[in-house]
Amino acid sequence: MMGYLLILGLAVLALLTGQSSAKYEYQTKYLDVPLDHFSYVNESVTFKLRYLTNDTYNPDGSGPILFYTGNEGDIELFAQNTGFMWELAPKLKASLVFAEHRFYGKTLPFGNASYESPRHLGYLTSEQALADFAYLLAQINPSNRTVRARPVVAFGGSYGGMLAAWFRMKYPHMVAGAIAASAPIRQFDTDCGVFNQILTSVFSVAYTKECSLNIGRSWDVLKNYSSSADGLKTLNEKFKFCSNLTKAEDVTGTFFDYLIDVYGNLAMINYPYNSSFLAPVPAYPVREFCGRLAQNYTGLELLTKLQEALSIYYNYNGQAKCLNINSSYDSSMGDLGWGFQSCTEMVMPMCAEGGSRDMFPKQPWDEKKFSDDCFKKFGVRPRPIAPAYIYGGQYLEGASNIVFSNGLLDPWSGGGVLRSGNSNIKIVLIPEGAHHIDLRAADDNDPGSVRSARQIHVQNIQLWLKQYRKVKKTF
Repeated sequence: MMGYLLILGLAVLALLTGQSSAKYEYQTKYLDVPLDHFSYVNESVTFKLRYLTNDTYNPDGSGPILFYTGNEGDIELFAQNTGFMWELAPKLKASLVFAEHRFYGKTLPFGNASYESPRHLGYLTSEQALADFAYLLAQINPSNRTVRARPVVAFGGSYGGMLAAWFRMKYPHMVAGAIAASAPIRQFDTDCGVFNQILTSVFSVAYTKECSLNIGRSWDVLKNYSSSADGLKTLNEKFKFCSNLTKAEDVTGTFFDYLIDVYGNLAMINYPYNSSFLAPVPAYPVREFCGRLAQNYTGLELLTKLQEALSIYYNYNGQAKCLNINSSYDSSMGDLGWGFQSCTEMVMPMCAEGGSRDMFPKQPWDEKKFSDDCFKKFGVRPRPIAPAYIYGGQYLEGASNIVFSNGLLDPWSGGGVLRSGNSNIKIVLIPEGAHHIDLRAADDNDPGSVRSARQIHVQNIQLWLKQYRKVKKTF
């Protein structure tokens, strides 16, 4: 449970945004990069890093570079779902570069054997990925005594937003600034229940509070039906599972996990237009979902309404013949890789309190169980404090030229940077925003707060570029 992916988010699974029929074009390139950037042993061991480029808007090669720090998935999916960068490039006469994260997409350091052993997966870290990005920039945007590198602005959403911010922090000489959208860099050290509390509030205000109350009641109803053969038969008939549930654990385990992921996904993609980001859904999918749970339902009637509501997520296009609860997202997202990262450096405690606090079954955060599960699956133990001492955690006094934007309808915003005493960091709050909506292509249905966020991004980028060009060489 609580196995939410960070998408882009959050991660991202459709080649088109669903907002238009436009398809962005790019060249696919590869660069040999070191397997281990932090050792002088086996320097000859390299792998091919995939990256996408478009120089259409920068024919003379002198303009800035808009650089997407790829996150946990195929880089082409992010390139097709980050319309803001494509709309900005012609205005700035900029080149576009989308760099793929190691161990995701087609950037597999050990080919098909990349996931076979912890000895291989040990090279899957955010630090190594950032070093890949820096190495790539050093090759395609070199700086020397006579020629200064072109200014680079990093972009990223969700985990990619975290990487964009950390890229600016770790390599400020290579990155003039960063737009970090929906980047929960404080999720490592925050209340474990904040995600589910925000998620519950989103479902409470989308249509009527009865929606979240019905979800809260549904867990016991489902559990009760799972306790008998007749009850399981009813559930199988009601929800039309692709594979029949045969025991109580199928319901309280697999189905519960599926539902929890779906509720999180619906909130993240709660955009004001049809989209195909995690699944084909209508505009404001949480509102559409809750419209089917708008009254006080109990028993079998509650299950009927829940099934109707779930169809908004898994069968909006009417093509699903059954409900597949073994995955709430497309496997191309790279869930195995993220599973390893969450078992090492990306430890983000999640819990649910139930009752009046949130709409989920009570589940405390059990660090020991989490660690044991990670060791059983990957042969590794988590290092929960790693991000704090590597990147600064709550303390960002030394950071500069970063915009942290968060949609307040995004459950990940609870781990975002919502305030800062550092004037060199800009905070953008989007009251009507879902998960990194400001990085998506402009749409006629975008609320004013989203449009304003993009304007602030442009203003800051223009300032960073101006500052960069003012700096004189001192040698």
